[in-house]
Amino acid sequence: MITISNDQLTVSLAATGAELQHIIRKDNGLEYLWGGDPAIWGKKSPVLFPIVGGLKDNTYTYNGNSYTLGRHGFAREQVFEVLTQSATEVVFRLTDNDATRAVYPFRFDFRVGYALEGDTLSVTYHVQNTDNKELLFSVGGHPAFNVPLVAGTGYEDYHLTFNKTETAGRYPLSPGGQIELQSVPLLDHTQHLPLKKSLFLEDALVFKELASDTISINSGKTPHGLSVTFGGFPFMGIWAAKNADFVCIEPWCGIADNVAATGELAEKEGINRLAPDASFERTWTATFF
Repeated sequence: MITISNDQLTVSLAATGAELQHIIRKDNGLEYLWGGDPAIWGKKSPVLFPIVGGLKDNTYTYNGNSYTLGRHGFAREQVFEVLTQSATEVVFRLTDNDATRAVYPFRFDFRVGYALEGDTLSVTYHVQNTDNKELLFSVGGHPAFNVPLVAGTGYEDYHLTFNKTETAGRYPLSPGGQIELQSVPLLDHTQHLPLKKSLFLEDALVFKELASDTISINSGKTPHGLSVTFGGFPFMGIWAAKNADFVCIEPWCGIADNVAATGELAEKEGINRLAPDASFERTWTATFF
């Protein structure tokens, strides 16, 4: 376990998946991150790379060859190298290897950085193309936050707050995990989405056209909560396992295959493209109060 801390936060991480394990605010002692109960959902904050979501039949085609790749890609199961570490920052690195190239025929240098400043954690994804051809990839976050956060409060005492007024539909997922082509109305000139466990009975709430770049978890029963800021991430997923005491706020640069996907990686919705030697970087932040 790797720990970074400052005068306000203590954050623990695992080299496997470069995954957050604990986020604790020192003055109130609250644990903000879901505990990863394997009977419900055994992850806490998986890093999604080189795809986000699922592929149709878990396969894609590139240069005439077919490859099998599971939901959200392989990074969450790989052991990352600790590249640099200080009291308040750590950078993990994953590079291609025989196992990754068997399912994803690209060379890459993928880094995940975590840094603390005050009551805020920043998470940075840095992708460099170390191949001699164009790199095709998606990347995203999947942090699960405890709801209810404070003892004596319940799940439905909390709501999501968007920093801009939203009129946005959600894109349903098919039984196979693909994105439907038409959205379903959900947010109608509002900045608030009350949390209730029935929201997630049909899987994640997937958004493509949010005006907001910050989503907060708030409650009228407690001043404590958190906010996630995700400028530069065009897609957003909000999810919880059925009847689970958490909610995931997921900034994505990429998205699951839609039901009409051809399977060609180069044609995949939301795919990012990097020329040889070029790099890509995005950062989301979470502030805890």
